Amino acid sequence: MRTIIELFETSVAKFPTNVYLWEKQNGKYEGTTYSQTHDLVLRFGAGLVSLGLQKGDRIGLISEGRNAWIISELGILYAGGINVPLSVKLDSSIEFKFRLQHSGCKMIIVSKGQATKMEEIRDQLPDLEKVIYLDGKKDQGENDLSYDQVLALGDEFLKAKPAEFETIYKTVQPDDVANISYTSGTTADPKGIMLTHLNYAANVQQSSSLLNIGENWKTLAFLPWDHSFAHTACLYCFMYFGASVASLELGKTPMETLKNIPKNIKEIQPNILMSVPAVAKNFRKGIESGIRQKGPVIEKLFKHALKIAYEYNGSGWDRGKGATAVYKPLLNLYDKILFKKIRESFGGNLEFFIGGGALLDIELQRFFYAIGIPMCQGYGLSEASPVISSNTVKAVKFGTSGRLVKHLDLKICDTDGNQLPQGEKGEIVVRGENVMKGYWNNPKASADTVKDGWLYTGDMGYMDNDGFLCVLGRFKSLLIGSDGEKFSPEGIEESLVDQSPYIDQCMLYNNQNAYTSGMIVPNLAAINREIEKRGLKPGTDEAFTEALLLIQQEVDAYKAGGKFENSYPERWLPATIAVLPEAFTEQNHLLNSTMKMVRGKINEYFKGELDFLYTPEAKNIVNQRNINALKKWKN
Repeated sequence: MRTIIELFETSVAKFPTNVYLWEKQNGKYEGTTYSQTHDLVLRFGAGLVSLGLQKGDRIGLISEGRNAWIISELGILYAGGINVPLSVKLDSSIEFKFRLQHSGCKMIIVSKGQATKMEEIRDQLPDLEKVIYLDGKKDQGENDLSYDQVLALGDEFLKAKPAEFETIYKTVQPDDVANISYTSGTTADPKGIMLTHLNYAANVQQSSSLLNIGENWKTLAFLPWDHSFAHTACLYCFMYFGASVASLELGKTPMETLKNIPKNIKEIQPNILMSVPAVAKNFRKGIESGIRQKGPVIEKLFKHALKIAYEYNGSGWDRGKGATAVYKPLLNLYDKILFKKIRESFGGNLEFFIGGGALLDIELQRFFYAIGIPMCQGYGLSEASPVISSNTVKAVKFGTSGRLVKHLDLKICDTDGNQLPQGEKGEIVVRGENVMKGYWNNPKASADTVKDGWLYTGDMGYMDNDGFLCVLGRFKSLLIGSDGEKFSPEGIEESLVDQSPYIDQCMLYNNQNAYTSGMIVPNLAAINREIEKRGLKPGTDEAFTEALLLIQQEVDAYKAGGKFENSYPERWLPATIAVLPEAFTEQNHLLNSTMKMVRGKINEYFKGELDFLYTPEAKNIVNQRNINALKKWKN
């Protein structure tokens, strides 16, 4: 299979009566088979051709995950067009408009929930000819159509010119661009990643070398469908195996939609879920909250069960080896009385998670492995379509991103592009048919990123002696000491946030400075609860001092004598700390749409705090600047 069309046609022929899509209709999930989906795709694609879509034309698609999302994408591809999938989190006036203008979209497909932001900028898009409303529109203009109207146009076209449409989709070539997928906006001008039909078809087959999905399996696709991880690992990998994908039930607001996840999981009873660290952490919080509600006896029992499971499971792939084998009978008992009941809250059929996105901390991996739902962390990036490696149920090693997919070359390079020996840290560089064609209308960035077929990922890592890829963080986010030594801060930042109830967000900084500094967003509610326990009144000068000392203690725990000592080299721990007056959010553009910190913008935004961190006064965390920052949180 060399194109997405060949992939879909093959699956329709092999699994015509299998359900491909599940969607909540009239209060219950209803299935659409591969054959039924195929009919809708042909009708929608033919409708686009009748509207004047030419080969290579771009169409924007912004919608929550639903049947019509993938039917629209496949219809665009069958018509010879290019889909520009857009995040529902995009800001209408800047990010949304930039992508539509930059890609030169001729049409756009929008859901009801996204229509308003499109209408706001419609007059600023000279290339835009038609708007297709998935849920229809009152008072349609002459260039407006509903999804159903496009299907009806397709019926007419297929009746009049069936051979013409068949010729169009059968002449789509592997090197034809299928998507222009924009980076998540860590710079002012995001780059449009050109992914071809072959990129996707190859990555699906590469992924299948690690992951074997049963044709009767189901998943609930709650991650955004425009995201490359959900797009390939979910929509197209499940298609390859003849399995089925359920969309999340839409609420009246995004928050209401998110709250449907636990309910929909019980209804769908998935065999596998695609997750990201932020969602995994919420799942864990829900589990632990449920255990606490059962009382102190059950909570104590649960903690002991986790302790035994952690001992038995080791690093994952050495589970039950050596002396830990003695724990198996006790672990079986705990599984029967505790862990099995937790798994039932996930529908009872869930075998494992596939984790993508940011680095997943080892503690979270240990937790889910202990309760019998392994969180198999993988690694990839959109420029690689995106899957590069993954842990699997049979080969899990905590703290790693698993083993490489087949038919992919990887090397680790130094800053000059020279290949390093196994075990040494450097930039991860890959080559394979899944590597992007380049960046849309950006030849310089394309040439800088793909050289002689090799994709320079910008990520730092190494291959360990057991053949597992260890990803350490972004090359560009590296801390650089005054002596030129480099270190990735992401592990420290995540540990501080995950292990401390008093720290919500953290970013470290060192750009050839004498020492590392840290910017911290406090959890004032948790801090005030602790202060009240100590008999102090929040908001007083004494309380502010105590709050700052609490934060300092959390950092000192990683230094010599602390409970987490030797976790990280001490020179990379923050010697000075700025408590920030506001959080990193999407609204202030300090987080991108995938909730990752935009480091450059954070440095600019808090330049005053950053400069202060390299003054003598900053050496003591109890300083007037930090006290003033806490007062702003209080207000």
